[in-house]
Amino acid sequence: MLNNPARFLLAIFIVIFCGCKNETKEERTEPVVPDTPPLFRLLPQQETGVDFINQLEEGLNTNILMYEYFYNGGGVAAGDINGDDLIDLYFTSNMGESKLYLNEGGLRFKDITAVAGVGGRPGPWKTGVAMADVNGDGKLDIHVSYSGQMKEESRQNQLFINMGNDANGMPTFEDQAKELGLASAGYSNQIYFFDYDRDGDLDALLLNHNPSSMPVLNEVKTAEILKVDDELRGVRLFRQTNGHFDDVTATAGISSSALTYGLGVGISDINNDGWPDIYISNDYAVPDFLYINNGNGTFTDKLKQSVGHNSQFSMGNDVADINNDGWNDIVTLDMLPEDNFRQKLLLAPDNYSKFELNIRSGFHYQYMRNMLQLSNGNDLTGNPTFSEVGQIAGISNTDWSWAALLADFDNNGWKDLHVTNGYFRDYTNLDFIKYMDDFVKSKGRLQREDVLEIISHMPASNVVNYIFSNVDGLNFTNQTQAWGLNRPSNSNGAAYADLDNDGDLDIIVNNINQPAFIYRNEADKEPDNRYLDIKLLGETPNTQGLGAKVTISIKGKKQSVEQITARGYLSSVSPVLHFGLGEAANVDTLIVRWPEGKTQVLTNIAGNQVLTLSESDATDSEATTKAIKPLFVETASPINHQDKPLNANDFKRQTLLINQLSFGGPAMAKGDVNGDGLEDVFVGGGVGQPGELWLQSAGGNFRKKSQAAFDLDSASMDADAAMFDVNNDGHIDIYVASGGYHTFTSNNVELLDRLYINDGKGNFRKDKDILPEVGGSNATVAVADVNGDGSNDIFVGGRVVPGRYPEAPQSYLLINNGSGKFSDQTASLAPGVERLGMVTDAAWLDVNKDGRQDLIIVGEWMPITVFENTANGFLLATEKYFDKSYEGWWNTLTVADINGDEVADLLVGNLGINTQFGISETTPAEIYFDDFDNNGSVDPIFCYFVQGKSYPSATRDELLDQLSSFRRKFNSYKSYAEVTLADIFSPEELENAGHMQADFMKTSVFLGQVGGKFIEKALPIEAQYSPVHTITVFDYDADGKKDILLCGNNSYSKLRVGKFDANYGALFKGKGNGEFAYVSQPGSGFNLKGDVRSVVQVDKFLLFGVCQGKMKAYTFND
Repeated sequence: MLNNPARFLLAIFIVIFCGCKNETKEERTEPVVPDTPPLFRLLPQQETGVDFINQLEEGLNTNILMYEYFYNGGGVAAGDINGDDLIDLYFTSNMGESKLYLNEGGLRFKDITAVAGVGGRPGPWKTGVAMADVNGDGKLDIHVSYSGQMKEESRQNQLFINMGNDANGMPTFEDQAKELGLASAGYSNQIYFFDYDRDGDLDALLLNHNPSSMPVLNEVKTAEILKVDDELRGVRLFRQTNGHFDDVTATAGISSSALTYGLGVGISDINNDGWPDIYISNDYAVPDFLYINNGNGTFTDKLKQSVGHNSQFSMGNDVADINNDGWNDIVTLDMLPEDNFRQKLLLAPDNYSKFELNIRSGFHYQYMRNMLQLSNGNDLTGNPTFSEVGQIAGISNTDWSWAALLADFDNNGWKDLHVTNGYFRDYTNLDFIKYMDDFVKSKGRLQREDVLEIISHMPASNVVNYIFSNVDGLNFTNQTQAWGLNRPSNSNGAAYADLDNDGDLDIIVNNINQPAFIYRNEADKEPDNRYLDIKLLGETPNTQGLGAKVTISIKGKKQSVEQITARGYLSSVSPVLHFGLGEAANVDTLIVRWPEGKTQVLTNIAGNQVLTLSESDATDSEATTKAIKPLFVETASPINHQDKPLNANDFKRQTLLINQLSFGGPAMAKGDVNGDGLEDVFVGGGVGQPGELWLQSAGGNFRKKSQAAFDLDSASMDADAAMFDVNNDGHIDIYVASGGYHTFTSNNVELLDRLYINDGKGNFRKDKDILPEVGGSNATVAVADVNGDGSNDIFVGGRVVPGRYPEAPQSYLLINNGSGKFSDQTASLAPGVERLGMVTDAAWLDVNKDGRQDLIIVGEWMPITVFENTANGFLLATEKYFDKSYEGWWNTLTVADINGDEVADLLVGNLGINTQFGISETTPAEIYFDDFDNNGSVDPIFCYFVQGKSYPSATRDELLDQLSSFRRKFNSYKSYAEVTLADIFSPEELENAGHMQADFMKTSVFLGQVGGKFIEKALPIEAQYSPVHTITVFDYDADGKKDILLCGNNSYSKLRVGKFDANYGALFKGKGNGEFAYVSQPGSGFNLKGDVRSVVQVDKFLLFGVCQGKMKAYTFND
């Protein structure tokens, strides 16, 4: 949870004792009462009888400087402990007495802690709580975890076994943790009961954590620590045998080193093979774990194979099927605030050295925000794969968050998301860190009273919890205020349960220094939305049926819920499974898959009831799922090409870049270079790597043919290539555009484009005399006969001025004299394109049907631009063809008739909308650029909207690193936290600066109309998960309707932006009218990882050029 400066400075005080009750609180707005009755009503403690407060008192030995997890809070468990069909509640208190409340009906509760004997040991440090029938006697037991910097005997976990009700009907308990083997003295957060080996009894995963800050490590030290099992700090797996729990961590393959900072666990059958898997959320740089159950008592961590990136400071998580596709998805929480003010107070500069060290140490790609890992199903090897879509879903920013709970709170048939939030001492506040640093430097040797002074300056976050309504399976809307949950607090553990048996889920929250929240759900007052609750009676000893999965179907639409009660953060939810039915009165089909494999099927079940199902009634054997035959299968690439790795970091050249610009290849082009009737392939090289020519032979085999001319140009980066007949001799020649950024300047000879002439046998020579100097870092080559003389002419699009982003580079119009010699006629024929912008792609098309080839250009910070080819040259005519500007960060352009109306359409790849930026016509992104400090460099200031107002993206440190003259003006992080561009620069400076904007980020289809207009046609949401860099149009199923394959991703953005890796090769089946339907990844078979930058279809192969990777190949699965 801490950035480096905070960790370092807090470590200084780890041996100092202090105490203080003063607090500095940030000003927060008061809750706003919605106009309509909220979905939830907060019940006062006088009404419920629940008077629990997790009260924390700072003292000499008890404070955040002594114990970093001091304000991580406590949990809550919900379950029926006395068998009266009313859900009871247990709250853990970190320092005081935990409480058990008996539900007496009517949302009234009675404190029976003393009678039941479950208050726990006096004093600190109680953490998580779980309810489960551990010993299989049909009664719920209670497990309480302990942690803290204390003696081992004070950390022994407790397992309160339910002894049944006494003569007065009160349940009583005995601590039998030692007898059952669960009295661990580790630093425990929570226990999770489940039957991992499917032998009928419950096993347990104990989530321990290291109580000390993560040390600064190198690769060697990290590897050493990871090899050593740490029983107290590492995660432990226990297998139950004959009523006793035995530690099987090592033999099961579970990592349990001191580098364990686990805060949440999700138990779920993630790959749908019937075996429960484990997702572990880890704080700090330690990556999360995705343990896939091998079905033989062991697990294998598949995180890197399945997840492109994960939350950096992973807190609580939940696993459930949010889009009702039958595959469970994963939500992990982190610390990224929603508002600009807190972002600017908390976000430290990107630390690329540390990030790269973590990757080299074997850790994963991690970024600070909530993440929604949307399941794509399993790949052909059986590994689940996920696309991270938290930003497009709208749930990525909820501040310092703890518990994630996925459940249908409004009974509309979609699982919503509840998030608890807040931290009582916000030690990540950068002004506080600076204050602490300055204080230490000024004092030298610290006294006790000094530490008290430091703590008194720690602010409290005082944020609200969040609740998001699931609209359609992916889009979530923030309903915190409308649903009545907008009350400032520092909340931690939470659970859901139907406390009053009215058919909707109520919410229970454990708060720090504030009464617990009990929110009554008022959904029962909306009769249009119905429900179905399921109570499972498993066979002894797994009497709750933990691990069972229930799936319902209503008019072909399915929902599924798994019976796993320990969820979210430090807590356990009700064991009664809940389904919202929407307006449906009945469920058509209900299928239960019990943990050991039995299934049972029910039909025509009435809604608005609690249905009890017994495993003893299940007679069917485990159902087998028919494997999907994929349309395409990966095969060995016939072209053995590896894009040469480039060791570059463009952010060290221009700090305020958004994306790195040095990573663009490999380019590919195809053509028959030796006249044998077979298409050959040119593959562009990276810096220090020559281009390659691969000749095709019969049977679809390829061999590389050496080219001395290519070798001589290996210092250049091949950004794009076109294969065409330059000189009308009937032979295919090759034009190669040079690109690059990191070490180049605009006048480098390595940036000159090249033209290679073919002798007809596939031998190429570079002819310098036929091509003028076409320099700069270019991106695209488009070829057509633009003047009707029968010879091919060339447009070359300039991508960037190295070191001076986002200044417009030069683009070129090269006219062929008829014999293959080109002249630069941009200034005379097309002056408008010469400094048009940062071009990424272009295409020739006779847009107005006058017989001349017109030019369509796309680029970064550019509209889709049309230049008409007229007798007076090329004239800008964009507004004639588009009703809006469509200014985007366009990457690629393809022209094809996709709806069969014999009018060309445009398919254009864009950034997508799975970002923080929220770009639209009313909330555009902007960039202003100039040499604001007159030091000879370009200062690009990128702005985007946050909560309705445009702010600079740069943090205070990033801005001052670029423009140090503002250091006095913004002398604190708070002074910069609400600054807009107008507060930084004068009107004159902004007026004189370069300015561009983007208002459209969706990859889109534009259907050509008979009258010449292009009309936007939306693609399915899966097209927007990641940047699209290639568009392949083909008819894969030969139904006469054009289909499309979109590929892309971007691994080279700012760390705060993170990797874009959600696209695995997205296939869309055409409907013939310009509309498309997404084909699931298991259905398509594509499992492309990395940044795809080129695709060619040759013979039976689809060849994929992967930036910094090996070429991939797929074939149709006939």
